[in-house]
Amino acid sequence: MFLQFHRISKTGEDRVGVEIQELIIAGWAGRNEAAIEHHVEELAALGIPRPSTTPLYYHIVAQTLTQADRLTVLGSDSSGEVEPVVVAMADGLWIGIGSDHTDRKAEAQGIALSKQLCGKPVGPRLWSYADVEDHWDELKIRSWAIIDGQRVCYQDSPISALRTPRDLIRRYTGTETLPAGTLMFCGTPGAIGGIRPGTRFEMQILDPVLNRSLEHAYDIDVLPVVS
Repeated sequence: MFLQFHRISKTGEDRVGVEIQELIIAGWAGRNEAAIEHHVEELAALGIPRPSTTPLYYHIVAQTLTQADRLTVLGSDSSGEVEPVVVAMADGLWIGIGSDHTDRKAEAQGIALSKQLCGKPVGPRLWSYADVEDHWDELKIRSWAIIDGQRVCYQDSPISALRTPRDLIRRYTGTETLPAGTLMFCGTPGAIGGIRPGTRFEMQILDPVLNRSLEHAYDIDVLPVVS
């Protein structure tokens, strides 16, 4: 999948096109075991089975990635989840923002299956990971959703609740980096008030040290389920 990014680093800015050849979603990527168990129970209430191990790495078709501001889904049982994403390029690792939009009804049948059924929105801007790695735990991650016509805070957490990208990469590859052309979603905090669908999803990663943020948003169009 070919994506265009605006990259920002301490040495300058540029625009690049990247052919994403491998898409990985790191699930159950929290640092706090109690918080992971809470999320497991949250999903179990929806009929979703427990993971075989944590973290767990799902291989997803790269063509599900999208940078559009609208996402079309089948039925009204899907929802978004804000996540940091790491994009590996020839000159290093870059951090962006994305939503692991997932069909929750299908998730009860199988998480890997459900993750293939929805597009995966990603924002157009990237930060150099080298510029934020030393203060990674000071970043904040949050999202908002339009639910029943009201804009509500859907997620709000210090990013330190999640494993660092470097930790997830080591656990996945056994090395310090990913092959160029790989994009990895790096986990998400729990939803405030529980997982539920909406008609719009907005997300942000805030860097209070360098006084900047990564942001992206998309509207959700629902196709009817017919038989």
